[in-house]
Amino acid sequence: MCYVSTLQIFYTNPRYILFIHLVVNDMTQVTVSIILFVISYTIYKLNVSICCIFILLALFTTENTPLNLACMAVECYIAICVPLRHMQICTVKRTLMLIGLIWTTSMLSVLPDLFITLATEPLDFFHSRVFCLRQTVFPNPLIIKKRDLTYTVFLVIVWLVIFYTYFRILFTAKTASKDAKKARNTILLHGFQLLLCMATYVAPQLLRVVQQWFPKNYIDSRFAYYIIVQILPRSISPIIYGVRDNTFRKYLKRYLLCKVSIS
Repeated sequence: MCYVSTLQIFYTNPRYILFIHLVVNDMTQVTVSIILFVISYTIYKLNVSICCIFILLALFTTENTPLNLACMAVECYIAICVPLRHMQICTVKRTLMLIGLIWTTSMLSVLPDLFITLATEPLDFFHSRVFCLRQTVFPNPLIIKKRDLTYTVFLVIVWLVIFYTYFRILFTAKTASKDAKKARNTILLHGFQLLLCMATYVAPQLLRVVQQWFPKNYIDSRFAYYIIVQILPRSISPIIYGVRDNTFRKYLKRYLLCKVSIS
């Protein structure tokens, strides 16, 4: 019985559906990036076709994260600023459709890289072995220009959403309840998390600077960059919706107590 009541709230609450999607997405991204990182230290070079699958999955999940954070910020804004319409606007069906839209947007951003490469590279290229990076698997210069344009659009849209929701909640929090002030802090944490995630969008430029500054310790610098840009942002979500969230903490304790009593 305790399992049913615990699971039901997470299946029917749009906030937790988006959170669970974010966690699963980030777990997938971290797993793929760790595999690629280990490959770069051990096997070093990988078949282009296999590398392409890893890179595409890593790119999908990486680009999903800021979009998911923006959607969570909007849900938080609706809950605080339009509470009477929250149940009508934020339904489970619409939340699932929104998750589908997130994946569709990321795929429309990334898949052209594959199509351009298929159209411009010879067939032998996909049977060769390369160091598994985005720029080695998708080497066409047009892809870099497209990537920079796409990342700029994503950056502007997502930050506009974060700023708008934060300041609307901030004005509401001045005269409203403690929940509004907590929501404001949550959006602020989203912004910090998003700032770290956005470092991925300037990864090539950052890595070039690192290589120029620390040519002898480039491998160690890449590892530090990986921890800060890939791991740290994805460690913040459990803090925002785990430690800080009363509902999540309450049901987590109940779930753990159920496990103990059953064992």
